[in-house]
Amino acid sequence: DVAIKVLFCGVCHTDLHQVNEDWKKNEYPLVPGHEIIGEVISVGSKVSKFNVGDKVGVGFVAESCKSCKACRQDMEQHCKEMTSVCAADDKHLKSQQTYGGYSEMIVIGQDFVVSIPSALDLTAAAPLLCAGVTVYSPLSRYKVTKGSKVGVVGLGGLGHMGVKFALAMGAEVTVITHSADKEGAALGLGAHKVINSEDAHQMEAYSDYFNLVLNTIPYAHDLSPYIKCVGPCGVLACVGLVGKVSEKVDTTLLVFRGKSLAGSMCGGIKETQEMLDFSAKHGIAANVERID
Repeated sequence: DVAIKVLFCGVCHTDLHQVNEDWKKNEYPLVPGHEIIGEVISVGSKVSKFNVGDKVGVGFVAESCKSCKACRQDMEQHCKEMTSVCAADDKHLKSQQTYGGYSEMIVIGQDFVVSIPSALDLTAAAPLLCAGVTVYSPLSRYKVTKGSKVGVVGLGGLGHMGVKFALAMGAEVTVITHSADKEGAALGLGAHKVINSEDAHQMEAYSDYFNLVLNTIPYAHDLSPYIKCVGPCGVLACVGLVGKVSEKVDTTLLVFRGKSLAGSMCGGIKETQEMLDFSAKHGIAANVERID
């Protein structure tokens, strides 16, 4: 195990869901927080990956079975026995649940800790451990590269990171938003274009256009307008935790153009480290407001 002094912890939309009891599953005491940046203050005798003083990170995944198909493929986030870093049954302390990063320290197995590259600002690196890898994962999985056309739906915590990563991968990036006041922010991040999702003519102009559309909207909505924007054999990847959609999906939109509707959840430990190294190489960090 690795004992970590918590230096910074991001505020994720999932934390807000938990605090507001949106999922009606809370048990108390509840300690949210799963975008943790800290410093190693102690290590167990069998720890080989980290030393006291190392700057490290802990994301959503605190433990997994390490033997199922998902784990063997470095996708611990999809393990059926995955334990989240907060608000999950603690397999070691049977009488309590896991407590997250809004704490002074945390103890976790070395296999679920990542190294923070020295080039990254620690404050702005915290959201990379959830928001960052959540959008990096589908961009990597669907092989976004130079010349790819990527649409990013929504420009919040996930959306702005999606823009940054897609640009660094060489893609043409278009932000799709219903908020007219987000245009300046989108272009300021480097997006090439901005579409108003409530303007039917603008949406129609981008029919069958994108190789990948990242949908970051975290509430129930109609997916059809965004499926229409996906090009032949392209993908609409939902990374916002929506639950039920507001309208039924017409599968003819998928079948006749070979489009795919997919979901993606954070990332495995190996991929999270890859994302952090990519961020350090390309100077990518989250836009943050520090709360002391």
